[in-house]
Amino acid sequence: MGVPLRDQVAIVTGAAGGLGSAVAARLADDGATVVPVDLPATDVTDPDAVAALVAETVGRLGRIDILVNNAGIAGPTAPVVDYPVDAWRAVLEVNLGGVFLCTRACLPHMLERGYGRVVNVSSIAGKDGNAFMSAYSASKAAVIAFTKSVAKEVATSGVLVNCVVPAAIDAGLTDAAPPEERTLFLSRIPMGRLGRADELAELVAWLASPRCSFSTGATFDLTGGRGTY
Repeated sequence: MGVPLRDQVAIVTGAAGGLGSAVAARLADDGATVVPVDLPATDVTDPDAVAALVAETVGRLGRIDILVNNAGIAGPTAPVVDYPVDAWRAVLEVNLGGVFLCTRACLPHMLERGYGRVVNVSSIAGKDGNAFMSAYSASKAAVIAFTKSVAKEVATSGVLVNCVVPAAIDAGLTDAAPPEERTLFLSRIPMGRLGRADELAELVAWLASPRCSFSTGATFDLTGGRGTY
């Protein structure tokens, strides 16, 4: 298969977690120079921190070809009537605001060169809506809509913007879920197992590469059959 991402520069947010680290490693295997982003070094909800990250990356490496917006938080599990307002705002700020800020900062450099790949990590919760996870579900639905909107804006520019929609993956936020929630997640997947981080990384790697050339504004389900319901 060679090294399809040779000489390309990729920013991966949430890179310290199980999913982000798998994505970063997969892109590096394909030849990319990966800039891993996570707390405390860079807060994706801080416009100044994001701008500084992008400026430093371009100054040091000369370009940004790929942005993977993976950073996210689950927030509390609670009914809407009891959902803390501060927690609602925090989930939306990270899961949606971070995607907006990072895309907004990276896009001009991609447009200037006439090439780029933006891959946003959403969730099946953004399509189905998980009970007692209203903020998370709403934020991930918004990421899907944001993906479609930006993709249409830049459709003729050489920059493709797509979205990955996984069900529960046996890494990342799922690791922090209590056992009863993990059991519930598993019960919803027709294949009878959780997804693997390397499976998510493989899909992201394709979307982040020149091999993906005629898909933009699309949502790619990685759900073990749940997305077919």
